[in-house]
Amino acid sequence: MKKIQEDVNQLVEEWLESGYLEQGDVFVIGCSTSEVAGKHIGTSGSEEIAQIIFEGMEKLQEKTGIQLAYQCCEHLNRALVVEKETMKEERLEEVSVIPVPKAGGSMASYAYKHLKNPVVVEHVVAEAGMDIGETMIGMHLKHVAVPLRFQYRSIGEARTSAAYTRPKLIGGVRANYENTRLDESCK
Repeated sequence: MKKIQEDVNQLVEEWLESGYLEQGDVFVIGCSTSEVAGKHIGTSGSEEIAQIIFEGMEKLQEKTGIQLAYQCCEHLNRALVVEKETMKEERLEEVSVIPVPKAGGSMASYAYKHLKNPVVVEHVVAEAGMDIGETMIGMHLKHVAVPLRFQYRSIGEARTSAAYTRPKLIGGVRANYENTRLDESCK
């Protein structure tokens, strides 16, 4: 568990240093605690692992002002656990389900039990996110997702990938993109 804690802390630091998170951004977390433990996705969920990741994401939220969205597993169609306040601010539609470890996943189940006022929504359109254990968060990211290449690429035994989003480029060669949120590689 100590290694998992260290991995989470390193990834939180890299997110903070990235500069891609802004106050109010929706940040989606997809997580297979089974994969973190070195097992096949969906076979060995752990709320103990979920707690470590949840606490790390709370630190990230405290330091950036982001809104967290915890993706459920495929058995709940990858719905998301968010704070009721986020649902209202983002004008999301609530669905009637409570995630449990075997239907929703240990991470979403843990988040539902520990957020202040949790609800489950079917979709979000997030500005950034992190996928821990190849849980496929892409369906919840805005167009255009840009992968981040962090130094630390795993939590426990699970591969992680991260992305932020940027506005679509429109207008072709005549367009001016100066002073936009574009990253250097897109100029």
